[in-house]
Amino acid sequence: MKFFYQLEKKFGKYAVRDLPRYIAGMYAIGAVLSFIMPSFYRAFLSLNGDAIVHGQIWRVFTFLLYPPFAIRGMGDIIGIFLNALIIPTYYFLGSTLERVWGSFRFNIYFLLGVIGHVAGAVAVYFLLGVGTILRPVYLNFSLFIAFALMFPNMEFFIWGLLPIKIKYLAVAETALYIYSFVTGDIVVRLEIGLSLLNVLVFFVLTRKPQRFSPKEIRRRQEFKAQTKIKPAGRTRHRCAVCGRTEEDGAQMEFRYCSKCAGSYEYCQDHLYTHQHVTEKK
Repeated sequence: MKFFYQLEKKFGKYAVRDLPRYIAGMYAIGAVLSFIMPSFYRAFLSLNGDAIVHGQIWRVFTFLLYPPFAIRGMGDIIGIFLNALIIPTYYFLGSTLERVWGSFRFNIYFLLGVIGHVAGAVAVYFLLGVGTILRPVYLNFSLFIAFALMFPNMEFFIWGLLPIKIKYLAVAETALYIYSFVTGDIVVRLEIGLSLLNVLVFFVLTRKPQRFSPKEIRRRQEFKAQTKIKPAGRTRHRCAVCGRTEEDGAQMEFRYCSKCAGSYEYCQDHLYTHQHVTEKK
């Protein structure tokens, strides 16, 4: 972790700002390209270890054009519709993570996934002697899992109607990928393993090791138990913008803003949208 902080201090200024916007843009370009010329991506842009080893280096970048949902030609209206829904969602996930982590950490997280996929494609070529295409589908999954770990109780509305906590969606999708890992071939297992490795490596690098010590776990449990004791007639949390408290909804979440001067607490809707409070001079 100390190494990572030193790396951020030294190279943080080189981080690509608003990277999720570029990622969403690549997905949109890939969706249009797949709609117009469905075979072009596979032939010239996909992540193929054989092609990379033999000089087609551009594939280590262009494979990211693969849209979240595969589109199979100009007749695939459903594929276009699904991508039109999911690409903005991935932009929301990525931009939220970038605001929480900072641009440098988000860059590193995504870059780890890219490097892992490229290394995996090359490894498959040397191990099996054939060029196998690896898709970045599970790279998107790693963004979703990271968001679920950061905001487990945030609710998503399925088709705009059915509210469900993101942690339950993450559990369901993880179970599906575990099944695919067990029943799939070596390529599928490699794709899934690389996405999970991306999550594991990043969170190991950026989390304090003492956080998982028995003493620290016990301290957090005691603190959580104490905060459940609420004085009569009072609330524990109140948003500094809208004034909502935990009594306005069982699913309400509150956080303090580290950039505001003073102890200001905000609800989940205003944590990233409020105007920061500065010290008066």
